[in-house]
Amino acid sequence: MEPNTLLDAILDEAGISHAGLAARINQLGRARGLALRYEHTAVARWLKGQRPRGQVPDLICEILGDRLHRAVGLDDIGLSRPGLRRGPVTPLSGFVERATALWRSDEQQRPHILAAPALTGTSAVMPVWEWENPPEDSDVSRAGMSRVGMADIEMLRTARTHYEQMYRKAGGIATRARIVGFLNTEAAPLLRGSYTDATGRQLHRATGGLVAVAGICAYDSDALGLAQRYFHQALRLAKASGDRGLGAYVIALLVNQSLFVREYRQAVAFAEAALRAAGPQITPALSADLYAMQAKSYARLGDGASALACIRRAEAAAERIRPGLEPAETGYVQPGLVNVQVAEALLSLGDLRSAREQADAAVDTPAHDRGRVHRLAMLTHIELRQGDADRAVANAAQMTEQVRGMESQRLRDRLRAVREHLAETGSSATDAAADLIDEVLRVPL
Repeated sequence: MEPNTLLDAILDEAGISHAGLAARINQLGRARGLALRYEHTAVARWLKGQRPRGQVPDLICEILGDRLHRAVGLDDIGLSRPGLRRGPVTPLSGFVERATALWRSDEQQRPHILAAPALTGTSAVMPVWEWENPPEDSDVSRAGMSRVGMADIEMLRTARTHYEQMYRKAGGIATRARIVGFLNTEAAPLLRGSYTDATGRQLHRATGGLVAVAGICAYDSDALGLAQRYFHQALRLAKASGDRGLGAYVIALLVNQSLFVREYRQAVAFAEAALRAAGPQITPALSADLYAMQAKSYARLGDGASALACIRRAEAAAERIRPGLEPAETGYVQPGLVNVQVAEALLSLGDLRSAREQADAAVDTPAHDRGRVHRLAMLTHIELRQGDADRAVANAAQMTEQVRGMESQRLRDRLRAVREHLAETGSSATDAAADLIDEVLRVPL
């Protein structure tokens, strides 16, 4: 079930509690000859995505309309009539209201949002299909209260860079509240503002970049369902912007998440969609990352031939990267990233010698703190598999020192995996390195 963020938002606007809404529904129902006995727990279920029965949705609209002194329809409370066919692409006006309602619920730490499960099956695939296929947005202009200008769009671009850097240095847990607060206070009013089609496309592109970073921070905080919803929002914003390259970047984030949850066939299919649909707008850096992630997926599926073919494509694309010609979003594809991705694929295929060569090359290449932790973790794992405990211990200690001060569930996953491999070795040196990791893990996030 999809959380009903619209109902949550409008209840907050009306100043009505869960218990208050239930009581009003019961009272209005009695006036209509209905014997209703709802409590606050029923409202909580509706916010999680359950649909009220019978006439209750209409009663909710009437209650909220009276309170807010305006007409409130079923679409406004996220309870449109079941069975109505939805268009192939969400209209932008409705999308903006749903997106901003999610940001608000996230900022307020609503449990039904934070604990929302990841979508699977058709619901997980449909946003990618909608991005890839017509119809396109013919006009994204909007008539709002305040005029949006290029200075506003530049502010959003600057903010994206700022929060991305914060994420790399401090981790997604520390960064998430900041970027979600910014989306609510700065980005949401701009999306509801007044702008031409040309300005609107740049606005949606800049906002899409920000929302993607919010999704990255949610993923790094282990809120996988929420992260997926942010990525889907960023994909819809990319479609509105007309920038296929941005959409392909967002799909790369979905591919990475699919790999994490071991949906390897989905990861391959999503990467194919990005490579196919972005066409000439896809850059060498993004191509290299998508092919490298495909290689990891195929390796996990046991398809060595396809994995090696994707490795060759990833390496060829990496050689064409020209940093000055890449958009800001693909800055994460730094020198050495493809090497560590390829090392992981080769490790899955059992080629330890080649995997170590790639991991050594990755560690020998400068990287930001977060990237260096991942590279050292991969090299340590391979060294332990090869029986080179002394080198593994030294790299594990360096990795552990590097991660201090970062608040990231994904980096903690890396630490735990390395610790497990160290413990399996069972020497005094590896036990000491495992103790160093335990010291970091004792500090709660």
